[in-house]
Amino acid sequence: MKRTALCDLHIASGARMVEFAGYEMPVQYPLGVMKEHLWTRENVGLFDVSHMGQVILRGKNVKSALESILPVDVLSLAEGTQRYGMFTTKEGGITDDLMFANWGDEIFMVVNAGCKEQDFAYLKASLVDCDVSVIEDRSLLAIQGPKAREVFARMVPDAVKMTFMQSLKFEWQGIELWVSCSGYTGEDGYEVSVPNDHAEAFANALLAFDEVEWIGLGARDSLRLEAGLCLYGHDIDTTTTPIEASLNWAIQKVRRFDGERAGGFPGADIILPQFVNKAARKRVGFLVEGRAPVREGAEIVDATGQVKGVVTSGGFSPTLSQPIVMAYVSTPALDAGESLFANVRGKSIPLTLAAMPFVASRYYRG
Repeated sequence: MKRTALCDLHIASGARMVEFAGYEMPVQYPLGVMKEHLWTRENVGLFDVSHMGQVILRGKNVKSALESILPVDVLSLAEGTQRYGMFTTKEGGITDDLMFANWGDEIFMVVNAGCKEQDFAYLKASLVDCDVSVIEDRSLLAIQGPKAREVFARMVPDAVKMTFMQSLKFEWQGIELWVSCSGYTGEDGYEVSVPNDHAEAFANALLAFDEVEWIGLGARDSLRLEAGLCLYGHDIDTTTTPIEASLNWAIQKVRRFDGERAGGFPGADIILPQFVNKAARKRVGFLVEGRAPVREGAEIVDATGQVKGVVTSGGFSPTLSQPIVMAYVSTPALDAGESLFANVRGKSIPLTLAAMPFVASRYYRG
């Protein structure tokens, strides 16, 4: 297994390490998943996400080239800001989701750990006139929670002015930090790229504050589920289109039918018609009756037992104190308002359709 630059620090902090996307990663710390989750909702959670892929794109026409392979608006993205995007196939499926930032002459991109090698190869093959520089010498940490802004300001004062989806560079003790005002918990906070040889000192400086605790992959997953956010390989993959995944918002009007730069990306002829002609299924959220969690793979059925969908993410919500799931369900069943159930070992557990995010996001927009 590969190790991040912070692996020894995790072990010294009492983390239980597991394999994840080819890396030895902390799934939880002595605090435990439930308390780590609630700590992040109330204070500041520190996450090592260095297994993610970081890459910088450069070139005279890099923005138009990137827009040709993403279904989102790249050209209009303001400098110093970032945007959510995805790579799509000619069949309309999703090969990965990602974040990319406009740094003027450069584009900084973060992709998922399990997909990064294929993503890097795809970028190099697609952006033939651009430089694709994979970043191997930097770690990535997420600082998340309602007190993240005040805590990080003690180290980087100017970061307190950042608003959601800004991406800027700062200095800390002479070290260049790449800071985005974002994360994957639904909370306010930052993701910070720091050189590997300074990652441990940076993490320890944050952990010295009483408000900050290490948070593992277990709580990261329950936090992103409460935030209604997709996990690649579970809620989205090559068999799901962005519209089926309820990611319509991620495709700006300029790239849709009648938009100034409509289509032109892989799968556009499959994806764009779904804005008008409903997709056969849709990703939705449900509250689960009772206390028993419903897990990925459970069938969604109607009152007669007919299968109407499948759960792609599920678990117990520590914030709501009840189980929640995300699932793909047939559009006709949703339109008809049918009573739906999760089939768990032959037992039908009632579900209540819920708006996502399940827990209100607290992104700072200024």
